[in-house]
Amino acid sequence: MDYIQKARHFEENEKEFHLGFLPTEQSSPLTRGLDRIFAASTQDGVRMLQRVDRNVLEMAEKIIGSNAYNKMVLDGTAALTNGCKIVFSGCGATGRLAILLEGMWRRYFLDNPGLAAERWGDSVFSIMTGGDYALVRSVEFFEDYHEFGRQQVRELGMGAGDVLIAITEGGETSSVLGTVEEAARLGAKICLLFNNPADLLYSKLERCRRALENPAVTVLDLSCGPMAVAGSTRMQATTSEQLVAGAALEEILRQVTGGEASGTDASSEFRSLLYQLGLPDAVSAMAGYIDFEADMYRRHGLITYFADDYLLDIFTDTTERSPTFMVPPFRKSGDGISAQSWAFVKNPLMPTPAAWERCLSRSPRCLTWTRAEYQRMGAAGQIAQTPPRLDVAELEKFIIGSEDTPCRYQNTPNAAVLISVGDSVPPRLEEAFARRANNYEDRKHLTLGRPKNLPGEFVVPFKTAGSPLHLMEHLALKLVLNTVSTGTMVKLGRVESNWMSWVDISNKKLLDRGVRLISELCGLPYTHACTELFKSIDELASTPPGEERPSPVQYTLRRLAK
Repeated sequence: MDYIQKARHFEENEKEFHLGFLPTEQSSPLTRGLDRIFAASTQDGVRMLQRVDRNVLEMAEKIIGSNAYNKMVLDGTAALTNGCKIVFSGCGATGRLAILLEGMWRRYFLDNPGLAAERWGDSVFSIMTGGDYALVRSVEFFEDYHEFGRQQVRELGMGAGDVLIAITEGGETSSVLGTVEEAARLGAKICLLFNNPADLLYSKLERCRRALENPAVTVLDLSCGPMAVAGSTRMQATTSEQLVAGAALEEILRQVTGGEASGTDASSEFRSLLYQLGLPDAVSAMAGYIDFEADMYRRHGLITYFADDYLLDIFTDTTERSPTFMVPPFRKSGDGISAQSWAFVKNPLMPTPAAWERCLSRSPRCLTWTRAEYQRMGAAGQIAQTPPRLDVAELEKFIIGSEDTPCRYQNTPNAAVLISVGDSVPPRLEEAFARRANNYEDRKHLTLGRPKNLPGEFVVPFKTAGSPLHLMEHLALKLVLNTVSTGTMVKLGRVESNWMSWVDISNKKLLDRGVRLISELCGLPYTHACTELFKSIDELASTPPGEERPSPVQYTLRRLAK
């Protein structure tokens, strides 16, 4: 098919991926003109982004303690008490969240060994569409297949007595709904978390209707309106899911181990967190760091983050920058052709294989599907003909450990940035960072905690009562990194008003989002905008390897502006 035929096929035959009616895909009135605000004042831009986070608090105060929430806690507690398991499933940002929630649980028991760890430590799991490999590199078009989710449920051995907590920001991700269908078929109980009104999903999308009608499914509608950047569900949608699912997991942990009840609920703690991050010193630190990163990238520089305990959280944010803002994804060892990723993540304390296990709090769980298996599952096109390699060996080609990586500092400018959470940095980490960062032109420290006045430090003051799974610390880092990465890309012109105009087209949902963006910014009918986007995709297919590939959406906007 030529590009015109492809456009008509998408418009006429794939309407289930036309999602402009969903609030999570729409433009927030709270951040209209975000690009102009950041251009005038980075601090004002940070404050504008933070306004949308308050919608999450309003939702959480209604959901936490609700009947559906309490049932999720009850079902999860019963599953573990009876020797069964809890499995989180997700795709993209929610898949990374699923891995993070599993990691938080496992890290607690690794840090607190004993009889409880022997009984409960290996009872929480995650399913990420594309496997653990997708934690650091988005796997194109996997989310469009129900059967992929079904297969991952089967491979994890789910059955009666288990609980699946499926998380999908829009409520419509096919691979995640596939995990719901298969887990229900196998006799598990399911909790389904999403961020669009349930009645809207029920009335518009058949695949959602099937899930919502399933008697095995408990629905948690976490609707909190449009995202700060239209369609960027890695922001408020995933924050709300991390808060609600994380609070439930904390309560399940308390019940199975007999721990003491917290003096405050998660929504109150989250209210305090938002207040602290909105104070002048916190806003100033985030704005200063945004200006630092934006200047580094503007001069074609590279930044390498170093961390230990919170490496997984940093991976989540940095990986999502690639499809959201069309920056180069992480590059594997031995790849001398692909462009360097603007940011990378490393643990200076241990070599790569150990760093991966430390990051995940377990051995990597990757996919090894064959071509025959992909074809059996109904995969089409490139996936079926040349299946991507997503196994552990491929994952470990991302050198995230203490090995020297000259490619990160050979060209200038470059910077090493230590990221830490808490009142102090462990001496071993500080010493290891100092050794590894010695080759870098610049060294900085971004910390969430109490000020220490270290040279080159950006301090975001933050205090919390603390909890076994450190939920608020993880949420604080997520909010700060989301704000920093979004603000940086706005400063670099990769957001127009509050639309991600440099979005990659890595699945059909993003195709639709790109069409709608072109339609809105260029004043074109959907049909015309769709044709123009497919024309750009065809023209960009010949981009030479190693060159940064422009966003088809941005390319279309510029082409039509001539």
